[in-house]
Amino acid sequence: MSRTLSTTPKQDGFRAPGEFEPKAGCWLIWPERPDTWRLGAKPAQREFVKVAAAIAESEPVTIAVSRRQWLNARAMLPDHIRLVEMATNDSWLRDSGPNFVIDDKGEVRGVDWTFNAYGGFDGGLYTPWDLDDLVARKVLETERMDRYRSPLIAEGGGLQCDGQGTLVTTEQCLLNRNRNGHLGKEAVERQLCDYLGLDHVIWLPRGFAFDETDGHIDDLCCFVRPGVVALSWTEERDDPQYEIVREAEDILRSATDARGRRLEVHRIRHPLPIEMTAEEAAGVDRVDATWARPEGNRVAATYINYYPGNSVVVVPQFADEKLDTEAKSKLAELFPQHRIVGIENSREILLGGGNVACITLPVYAGQTSA
Repeated sequence: MSRTLSTTPKQDGFRAPGEFEPKAGCWLIWPERPDTWRLGAKPAQREFVKVAAAIAESEPVTIAVSRRQWLNARAMLPDHIRLVEMATNDSWLRDSGPNFVIDDKGEVRGVDWTFNAYGGFDGGLYTPWDLDDLVARKVLETERMDRYRSPLIAEGGGLQCDGQGTLVTTEQCLLNRNRNGHLGKEAVERQLCDYLGLDHVIWLPRGFAFDETDGHIDDLCCFVRPGVVALSWTEERDDPQYEIVREAEDILRSATDARGRRLEVHRIRHPLPIEMTAEEAAGVDRVDATWARPEGNRVAATYINYYPGNSVVVVPQFADEKLDTEAKSKLAELFPQHRIVGIENSREILLGGGNVACITLPVYAGQTSA
């Protein structure tokens, strides 16, 4: 049974865990939308299979899939990956799905943010988005978890928690006029604290250039563990992210978290933005109601958009042997108990607008306090 509660997680003693905390499972949505994914999503589907199979070595995986694609997905995926038939608008489950919250008694619940496809009719990426705004509720009902419905317009990719009361996010996203700008910073921060069980928010001004989600944090930085942050980085002065990552590092290094700690920041170098080729662009359907992906469209590549499971870390790769190897080596240092799995052709996911973290939704395990 899944109830919709009228209280907030903070009132009920729940907190948002850090992404590094134990998982009970992981969800994805099978891609098929031809105006997002080129060639009817066939190349992207192959990469989703690789991501799902890698995570399934670490924790159980569930994939939401439409009636039209169910047989195809079943044939392509390993038998031990669960399929759930579900209608959606697109495949960015990190953003349309719930943020799970946990308490000290081992219970897990979910926060269902209001979703408007990254800006609604003011710069949003697609319309309609009504089915995606129902996804969080459907996932929670499938998992038999209670639900908090928040009026705040937010996406999971725009939120990075340390599990101990601290959140890092960007003003560009959450305070955007197409999200919550009308509420003001204090009101938005208050709702974030109420619905994620937080005590402190670290605001970065902006996310990556060419991020069509209006500056999600999951391309820029993430918590490796409490007090420790991984930051995407570049030494290339002609990289559009050059000033952005330095601005972020200055703020992170001068900030303290909810427990008064200075943050330890680890740099992971990223490649230059990737441009969509003429061949790739020609494979995407042109629809007026969907964000255009023409030849030369630039997308931000970053290794920060990884998924840390219980025993594996699944990380994008960009056919840059030096930087790919360097990123995997750095993540191996940061996650010494994990196996690092690179997704060699994650470009196919990136061309759709995101990467490994964006398509995965971790379901956290209940934990009891000692």
